[in-house]
Amino acid sequence: MKATLLATAFFLATTPALGQSSPEDNDKRPVHAHFYELTPLKPSPDFASSLKLPRGYRASVWASNLGNSRMIAVAPNGAVYISRRSEADIIRLVDANGDGRADGAPVVVVNRPGLHGLTIHDGQLYFMTAREVFRAPLRPDGGIGQVELLMDDLPDAGQHLNRTLAVGPDNMLYISAGSTCNACDESSQENATLIRASLDGKKREVWASGLRNTIGFGWHPRTGELWGWDQGIDWLGNDLQREEVNRIERGHRYGWPYVFENGQRNPQDEPPGGLTAAQWAAASTNPVLMHVAHSAGMQWAFHPGGGFGADAAGDAFVALRGSWNRKPASGYELARIRYDVQGQPLRVETFVSGFMSRDGTGHYGRPCGVAVLRDGSILLSDDANGIVYRIAHEGAAGQAAPLAPPAAPMLEQAARGNSVPLALARPETRARGDQSIAVSAAAFAANGAIPREHSEYGLGISPALNWTSVAGAVTYAIVMEDPDGAAKPVIHWVAWNVPAGTTRLPAGLQERDRLTGGSLEGIMQGATSRGTVGWYGPRPPKGDRAHRYHFQLLALDRQLDLPLAATRDQLLAAAAGHVVATGDLIGTYAEAERR
Repeated sequence: MKATLLATAFFLATTPALGQSSPEDNDKRPVHAHFYELTPLKPSPDFASSLKLPRGYRASVWASNLGNSRMIAVAPNGAVYISRRSEADIIRLVDANGDGRADGAPVVVVNRPGLHGLTIHDGQLYFMTAREVFRAPLRPDGGIGQVELLMDDLPDAGQHLNRTLAVGPDNMLYISAGSTCNACDESSQENATLIRASLDGKKREVWASGLRNTIGFGWHPRTGELWGWDQGIDWLGNDLQREEVNRIERGHRYGWPYVFENGQRNPQDEPPGGLTAAQWAAASTNPVLMHVAHSAGMQWAFHPGGGFGADAAGDAFVALRGSWNRKPASGYELARIRYDVQGQPLRVETFVSGFMSRDGTGHYGRPCGVAVLRDGSILLSDDANGIVYRIAHEGAAGQAAPLAPPAAPMLEQAARGNSVPLALARPETRARGDQSIAVSAAAFAANGAIPREHSEYGLGISPALNWTSVAGAVTYAIVMEDPDGAAKPVIHWVAWNVPAGTTRLPAGLQERDRLTGGSLEGIMQGATSRGTVGWYGPRPPKGDRAHRYHFQLLALDRQLDLPLAATRDQLLAAAAGHVVATGDLIGTYAEAERR
């Protein structure tokens, strides 16, 4: 039995002379954490009957000897596809005779090293590794046709390489990209996020950020709202950080890595750019529900109702794989999230337990994958023993209802800020006087081609900009937009509170909320159409005619008080009535098709 107590103490007392002179002074506190990994135990042949379930439900073995069975997807015809990380493949099983057990041995459908997430949509099997997303048509015999590579440039995964994906009601692909670490300042803004992409993989954006590792997520069948389970930070103690149930909305941040739960500060690190944890917390969205720390939520499945008890419709089921950083251990169960009739979560309940030994030192399985079958029963995979359990209601009849969440919430969020005039054509930017700003760039002339190094096809670094000073200006703001892109316009850069004495920006600015140092001190950067902050270089579709990129400067008579990751529309609303002068520099960019 592996059970090690590790007590880590940040315990250097603050001296009276120093007082509370630094945020780090609050970090000097003891943290007691356990490395407590349970001993794997082999379940007996009749183990399923010993599992604890609510009255009227029972568990049985649907399939066994499957190896490292992880995520589950169910095809419209009832065939079940399961990813296996260790075996680097996806297998297919069927229960053709309807006896509640898979028929025969699994059939390997596809092999890929690092394979984990999978989903089925419109006759296509989508699957992914840490950096790649693929799809292939499902054949009538259950196999797949030619595999198509959709993405090969997702950011490195590091600590959290078990990425998942699903197709939303808006017919878009959603990809969970966990953090590379426990708590750190990520080098890629696509880490610790949920990414939204077109089904062909050619367009993508960060939908939400600050999500340490949201492996399980899904859309409520009645409301169409997106919900997910985020795994908490380790080494903060037995009861911190609790696992989070989040309503995941476009542009929202969810705290990681600097704050957690209801805005508590993470003592392991400070926000970059001189920001405080309080500022980070104010810009973050708190979880709707929380659950026992270190439970390790995995796949998430909403039940549409039918074939599984009268009150199952609209509830979510989440596999909790179990802790290694807590004593007593947590997780090792199937959890149920109760939702009310309005589609709002009420509480997290234990639904299936008994995978942990009675003395709490061993486990008989690690729940991982969850899916709803056509008859309404639930499949639950154990990736330690290669077993898939079937959870059924003894009195249930009929079939599961179609899972068809409304698309309106996702479409409405995605449409915000689209199909509007350029910033300088809007009434909010009307200047009070007759001054103008002459804007220039060292790398390109007005109406000239922007060098490739400033595009996302190249190095993706911001260009050096210069502009003439404006009398009466207190700050400057920048909005760079592409009116020729699909969003009309695509937002590539939002910045504000540029000091009045700063009329030059160097190339290659940091992609972070707040800039520091010399003439850059205090400059704030907001959200782009990609869902990131800072410079987002030109990225027109390959083969498109040259797109125009407008570098629009606003001279303002005050500083703007805006939240972190403010949008262009928030900036313009705050600037209305305070614009002293404006200027515009246009550059162009096109990327040729490469054969």
